[in-house]
Amino acid sequence: MPRAFRIARGAIIQDSAYGAVRVKAAREHSPRRSAGRRWVRRPYDPRHAAVSLWLNSGVRATEVARRARHGVAVLLKIYAHCIDGQAGAANQRISHAVSTLEAEQDLSDEVDADSESGG
Repeated sequence: MPRAFRIARGAIIQDSAYGAVRVKAAREHSPRRSAGRRWVRRPYDPRHAAVSLWLNSGVRATEVARRARHGVAVLLKIYAHCIDGQAGAANQRISHAVSTLEAEQDLSDEVDADSESGG
């Protein structure tokens, strides 16, 4: 694969130079300088950070997998740790869904009782 960037003399830039440039750019341009140093160790790190953020934000795994161009199984295998700590939110969603179903069932039972009694 041809390299997109070359040094002034036309030679290919060595892989080690890319890392140094990324680290320097992160230090100079990161809004939180200390945090910025961690995400630039490898080219993959910003992508990993983005996928982790999406999952922690509650975006559904199927949507994150689509955007990251992963299969859902691969996504969950690699990023399962990102979903930890969301038990409270999950419990709220489940409780809400159960309450909604129970309310709908109660309403249906009332309608059935009214129709049986002729009312």
